[in-house]
Amino acid sequence: MDVHNTLPLLAGLTPAQFMRRHWQKKPLFVRGAIPGFKPLLSRAELFKLAGADGVESRLIVKNDVGWRMKTGPFMPRSLPPISKPGWTLLVQGVDGHDEAVNQLLQQFRFVPDARLDDVMISLASPGGGVGPHFDSYDVFLFQASGRRRWRISQQQDLTLQADVPLKILQNFEPDQEFVLDAGDMLYLPPRYAHDGVAEAAMDSNGKLLDCMTYSIGFKAPAQSDLTAELLHKLAEFNEDADADSAEPKKMYRDPTQQATETPAQLPDALTAFADAAVRQALKNPLAIACALGEIMTSPKASVWFDEPSLPWTDAPESSLHLDGKTRMMYGDHHIFINGESYRAQGADARLMHDLADQRSLPQQALKKASRGARNLLSDWYAAGWLHIAKP
Repeated sequence: MDVHNTLPLLAGLTPAQFMRRHWQKKPLFVRGAIPGFKPLLSRAELFKLAGADGVESRLIVKNDVGWRMKTGPFMPRSLPPISKPGWTLLVQGVDGHDEAVNQLLQQFRFVPDARLDDVMISLASPGGGVGPHFDSYDVFLFQASGRRRWRISQQQDLTLQADVPLKILQNFEPDQEFVLDAGDMLYLPPRYAHDGVAEAAMDSNGKLLDCMTYSIGFKAPAQSDLTAELLHKLAEFNEDADADSAEPKKMYRDPTQQATETPAQLPDALTAFADAAVRQALKNPLAIACALGEIMTSPKASVWFDEPSLPWTDAPESSLHLDGKTRMMYGDHHIFINGESYRAQGADARLMHDLADQRSLPQQALKKASRGARNLLSDWYAAGWLHIAKP
């Protein structure tokens, strides 16, 4: 993607301009981000997806009593009719199950893949929504069909209501309002309060349109969570190194320990030993970068991959493309894919970088790959992480 080309998706801004002016700074409303857009999934297809095992889905209902939330999977007949007001169905990670939705997600790759999360589809009946709330991450709210009214606020009071199953703001005070029709989009930075409510909209035949909003969300790891995951990964690396080493593990020793009258007191020498162990684990910058890459590409627990239908022997005559659920990135010394890391350099590294950036590999490039690179691609193919595309 040329980040210096203007995009209707960004109201005529270039990705470079958008990132400077709006990213994590201020909202952007785009009328006609994708003109003439048609929903990529029908209501029936979304209902079917919400009923599948391994797909995260939620049903949220607002009535006179208050808010109710149920988690899926849902049988299609268990979901309310669209004519019943005040309900919303949320289906997470749709880009991993539908190629067209995945292609929509690719349009937002002017942001690093390490930050890009997934596409959630919200289907709501008139009056449906999830209440005024805020997200800790950036979000693009794209209206796929129907109409939704968004009220937003930069308020500092983020106190939440008590005793409700959702994180709903207690004192929401909107200061801007936008009505989104099909093809329109609203970008919001993190912690920007917002409330979206579906409105009745009819097609040319007077039929009620489905209100579908596609939310393109982003990852924003908390420092404390990332610290815990990194330390866990580094500990795994050390365990692997110990297993491969002919040297015995370095154990704590205290030959100068004196008899003590305060046995419950933590020994200073043990504290120093623990401090040195952590510092040693953090000493190798390649290990930290490797751990981070494995963390950022690890699939969610609900993700699984299908076995290939074609033999790998067909691959040299075809191009390859990554599965929609595959997360692939790279650093200066490693390739990362679905939570695994590989050292790569030279022509093979450039080949893998192209696969990660373009999410596909043309036939000509595959023919030039080394035996080692082909063996690796073959393993990934067998795991369902990438697929053969026939010419």
